[in-house]
Amino acid sequence: MKKILLTFIIGILICSCSATKIGKDKTRYFDKNNVEISKSKFNRIRSTNKLLNVQGDSINHRKLTLREKRGKINDRKSLELLLEKATNLELDSTKPIVIIYYPGKDPCNSSGSATKESRKIWFGQLEDGINQVAQTKPIYIYKENDGLKKYDGVLTWYKDPEGTIERLFFEHHYPCSSFVVISKNGDYMSYFGEFGKEYVWEATQIMNK
Repeated sequence: MKKILLTFIIGILICSCSATKIGKDKTRYFDKNNVEISKSKFNRIRSTNKLLNVQGDSINHRKLTLREKRGKINDRKSLELLLEKATNLELDSTKPIVIIYYPGKDPCNSSGSATKESRKIWFGQLEDGINQVAQTKPIYIYKENDGLKKYDGVLTWYKDPEGTIERLFFEHHYPCSSFVVISKNGDYMSYFGEFGKEYVWEATQIMNK
C-alpha cells in the first residue's frame, strides 16, 4: 500500500513539474502587424535592431514594434499649458517641444557603467545640440521615478501630468527611455527605446522646419 501511495505521489510531482515547464513555454510571438510568428523568426527580425520587443496584449505575448513614429496632435496649446503647470517652465509656442521620457525602471536603464560625471557630459552635449538646432531645451518627463536617483544633481525630472505624455506618444513600456519632438503645428516624431544624441538632434531639426 505504501509503495502504491509513494508511486502515486511521485507521479503527481512529475506531472506538476511537466505542467510548470510547459506553462513557462507558452509565450506567443507577433510581428509589427500583430500577426503571430515563430519564436525563431521573431528573434531573427529583432536582431536587426530595427524593431523593438515589447509586451503584447497579454502578459505571455511578445510583439515587435517600429522604433520611430510620426503623427500629429490636434491641440498643442493645451499640451503646452499642461506641461507648464507640471514643470513651472515657460514654453515658447514657436519652438519645438523636446521631451525625454522615462517609463520606469527596467533591465535596460538600470544596467551599465555610466557615472554621474559621464551623465552630465552626455546630457550637456545633448542639450547643447538641441539649443544649436532650435534654441530650446528638452523637458525630462517620467512615468515612475524608481531608478531616477542616479540623476540627482544631473537632471530635473517631472511627473507625467495626468499620464498625458504616455497616452499621446508611448503606447508601450519601451526599454531604457524614449523621446518625442513636437513641432509648433503639432506634428511630432517619436523614437522608442535607447537612443543616441544624434537621433534627438535630427528629429528636432526636422520638427523645427
